[in-house]
Amino acid sequence: MKIRGFEVIRAYENKKITIPVRKTGCSAGYDIAAAEDVVLPPHQVVLIPTGLKAYMRSDEYLGIHVRSGFSVKNMVSCVNDEGIIDADYYDNPDNEGHIFIALINHSEIPVSIHKGMRIAQGIFYKYLTADVDQADIGKTRKGGFGSTGEV
Repeated sequence: MKIRGFEVIRAYENKKITIPVRKTGCSAGYDIAAAEDVVLPPHQVVLIPTGLKAYMRSDEYLGIHVRSGFSVKNMVSCVNDEGIIDADYYDNPDNEGHIFIALINHSEIPVSIHKGMRIAQGIFYKYLTADVDQADIGKTRKGGFGSTGEV
């Protein structure tokens, strides 16, 4: 039985995508690499494809954090500080649960990202829910980005 981990999405199966791993026994994060070459223009947000999806228990999420060395050297950050990948994002019908890393370039020069470059870390987190009355509990995700509601 699979508990948590990463898989390559169908569209990238033949593109030599690296499955994230922890680099040491005490590493919290799994290094995530870009699946394609991408350029981050100055002061713009770009979604970087990873070719990956993540599976986990229903009371967990995958937190996405930009790698500190990459961030400091290039003045790049996650546009939403921490990306959150919900357990039911996996295999959703809209995009198969494809994980994108939303980065913003704070510098005045373009930043080149090459396929295979480790740009982010994924950390699995367990969370608690409160016992509150919610009419929408039990709804099923039907899509990818923004599928649980508008801003």
